[in-house]
This record gives sequence, C-alpha cells and structure tokens, in this order.
Amino acid sequence: MRVLSARLRAVLVALLAALILIGISGPATTFASDPPGLSRFMYALGRAESGGNYYARNATSGAYGKYQIMPSSWRAWADRYLGDPNAKPTPANQEIVATAKVRALYKGLLSWRRVAYWWLTGSSRTTGWSYYATRYVNRVMGYYYNASAADIAGATSPLRRYSEKSPSITYSGSWRSASHRGYAGDAVRYATTAGARATFAFNGTRVIWYGPVGPTRGQARVFIDGALVKTVDLQRSSFTARKAVFTRSWTTPGKHTLVIEVVGTAGHPYVAIDELAVAN
Repeated sequence: MRVLSARLRAVLVALLAALILIGISGPATTFASDPPGLSRFMYALGRAESGGNYYARNATSGAYGKYQIMPSSWRAWADRYLGDPNAKPTPANQEIVATAKVRALYKGLLSWRRVAYWWLTGSSRTTGWSYYATRYVNRVMGYYYNASAADIAGATSPLRRYSEKSPSITYSGSWRSASHRGYAGDAVRYATTAGARATFAFNGTRVIWYGPVGPTRGQARVFIDGALVKTVDLQRSSFTARKAVFTRSWTTPGKHTLVIEVVGTAGHPYVAIDELAVAN
C-alpha cells in the first residue's frame, strides 16, 4: 500500500508539472522546414494575384509583379529578406521575398486561408470577412487544391535554406543556441567571443545570411573565398528577430566559401546565425 501511494504521488507530480509547463508555454507550432503546402500555396497566390505574371502592374495602386506587392512593402520586405531595400523586383527576387514573407505569415497564422486573407487586407482577423475578401480567399484556395504537380514544381523557391544546425555549417570557438518564436525553426546559434567562426561552403549564384539585429548585437567580419569583403554591424535601436544581414551575388554559379567571424564588440558582442540561404 505504501509503494502504491508513492507511485501515485509520482504520477500526480508528473501530471501537475506537465500542466504547469503547458500553462506557461502555451500552444506552439514549430517548423524545422517549410510549412506544409508552401509551394502549392505560392502557385495559388501568384495565380490569383496576376495569373503568374512577374511583370504585371496595377495602374491604380502601383502593386507590381507576380504577387502584386506594393512599392512601400517591397522596400521593407526586400530589406528584411534580401538585405537591400533598393533591390530590383526581378523574378528571382520576387520569389525569394514573397516566399519568405508567406513563410513568416504562416508561422503566425497557422492557416493558408488566413494567410490569403492577410495578403489581401493586411489583417489577421478570423471573423467578419467581407464578401469580396471571402471570394478572394476562396479563389486562392481553389487554385491551391486544384494545383497539379507541374504547377507546384514551377512555384518552388529558388533558394536552398540551411538552418543554424545544418552539418554544412562548421563552427569553431564557443557557439551556443538561443530560442525565439521569430527565428526560423525557433532557434539560432550565437557567439560573443572574438574570433569565433562559422564556415559554410556552397555552390550557387547568391548567398544570404539571415540573423537577428538589435541593441545587444555586435559586429562580424565576413570573408568570401578567403578575402574580407565586409564588416557587418548588427546593432540597431530595436530588436528584429530575422533579417537578411549580408548578401553576395555572382553572375554565374560557382563554388565559394563564406566565413563569419565574431569581432567581440565591447558592450554588445552578440552575433547570431538563423539561416544561410543559397540561390542556384
């Protein structure tokens, strides 16, 4: 009887701990890779917005391209996902920017219908949709459910993405992990000690380093193929979990090596890697 009571107590303690943990953390969905149906949704969104035309322009609003992105939004999103607010809306850049934005939206909204509604209205509300908005969402989702394999293949993002945990990235020095809901996969790898390095060998025409910026962030030296090409300053007045902090492009595909070296900036030394992305 004493043994049974002990077991019951242990079970009750475990259950109570689990309930407390759930209450503290709340429901959360994480994605180690792309959300389900991303390529299918990108095809559907582009079809609904422009018929898939990268050069479509709305004469009234000024929205441009396959996904009909407003000029003001393009500058902000290009800055975040390409690291250049003045980047041209080329077909490749449109795919990179729109796919990154949609991926981030799904992470917060957890529904393709809600992502479609946001794309039209900029609102995350779940009720009170207008007739026009509902019809738009239904059209996007109609394309989504009726997309063929060839349609989906044609909408695939031109980027190959490597998380901070990828075996393709080699770390030297002291690097640790940190979590935040705004990071891709909810985690980054960071270092604060001068000389800590992350090395990444790849084959492609473009490489992008995504990471957080903010008041506690410092500087990092970036080397391409052994040559110092830039010292990146990650300090900003406010925190942004995910931003394209460095990008480099070539006209033809080739093998290259990217090295990120922590400077160890006094008072704000943090340098973090969320993802590295490569364009073919």
